[in-house]
Amino acid sequence: MKFIGIDLGWKSQPSGLCCLELVDLNLNLLNLDRLEAISEVLFWLDNCVQLQDSAIVAVDAPTIIPNLTGSRLPDKLTHKYFGRYHAGCYPANLGLAFADRTVGFGIELENRGFVHAPEITPQKLGRYQIEVFPHPALVELFNLPLILKYKKGRILERRLELIKLYKYIVDVLPTFKPALNLNSHPVLFAEIPTTGKALKALEDKLDSIICAYVGAYWWYWGKERNIVLGDRANGYIVIPKREI
Repeated sequence: MKFIGIDLGWKSQPSGLCCLELVDLNLNLLNLDRLEAISEVLFWLDNCVQLQDSAIVAVDAPTIIPNLTGSRLPDKLTHKYFGRYHAGCYPANLGLAFADRTVGFGIELENRGFVHAPEITPQKLGRYQIEVFPHPALVELFNLPLILKYKKGRILERRLELIKLYKYIVDVLPTFKPALNLNSHPVLFAEIPTTGKALKALEDKLDSIICAYVGAYWWYWGKERNIVLGDRANGYIVIPKREI
């Protein structure tokens, strides 16, 4: 079973891409990339996941948007349950510029056999797609009092927050079940960069790892250790539950 994480560029920005494969309860990192055009992202996906492969694609983007204006149900629920952590998400509606791109990407996944999975039978092979959101996922996975603020602010502050995220990924996720195995990739990152452009590239890749891991956690545990905000009709976001 493969787990694809896509930190999708909502407008014309590049997308962070991660491919994990489950082998003996270890999630081996097979591929980590960052590409700009949607056509490139889909080509990358088609190479990582062959037609006969079972996989779940976890996308950080609103791939289901039924509402013409305002916010979707899952957008509102992130603010209700995660607003105190500063982890509410941006509103999505069909009137916004990114809607065609993000919804269209979900349709492209459906055309490849990846069905939406706001409900899932744990560990059942198949081809699925889900919407995820790294900020509340990080809060839950790592028991954070607030989000890691690596997306906005001064470069030095963002860099320090990315270092924290990197350490959580390399130190904590390998202790979970399923375990992230970074030894399967020869070099993850030589060092944390110091320029804004390079930090953004690193941010996208780290987010894609989180997306892929959340997809694996959802597939492995289902609702035993995850929550789903919303539903298939109104849009939904899968978020892992923190362990007590």
